[in-house]
Amino acid sequence: MKIAVVVGNPKPASRTLRVAESVADAIEKLLPGESAERQVIDLADYSSRLFEWPEPTLAALNDAVAASDVLVVASPTYKATYTGLLKAFLDRYPSNGLAGVVAVPVMTGASADHSMATEVNLRPLLVELGATVPSRGLYLVMTKIADLDQIAAEWGSANAASLVPAINGRIESNREVTRG
Repeated sequence: MKIAVVVGNPKPASRTLRVAESVADAIEKLLPGESAERQVIDLADYSSRLFEWPEPTLAALNDAVAASDVLVVASPTYKATYTGLLKAFLDRYPSNGLAGVVAVPVMTGASADHSMATEVNLRPLLVELGATVPSRGLYLVMTKIADLDQIAAEWGSANAASLVPAINGRIESNREVTRG
């Protein structure tokens, strides 16, 4: 199983990155028989190149994300939506550029006031790019970061019934393509 984690926080090694990795851990635990290969893309490390065309490093990252089975996409909440940094990276995909990838939207924020941003703003963008988004995303109020692992595990359990079949379907589809 290939898991890609893409984080659109302008701060490198942010708490949002930590949340996204905890969600990826929870997803891995849902599929204990699968060995996981994880690629973490902290967009803060590539911000100076996001608007360069062509940009081979970013093209390779886009290709790796599109080839993943699971994509955890995370952003802090800025003005009730995701960051421009994340949008700039995702804008490098054509329509349906993430076709078949099982995506999980994750957002962080200072209060629960914008907790619907995950479902109202980030989910539709991922669907527009062709990703399958079978479960609710996770919105973490940063005052609860001390409980992150428990919250991510509870989120995983609550969404397992929709996530596991979708991920297994993607993995099997990729195996068939490899065999075929």
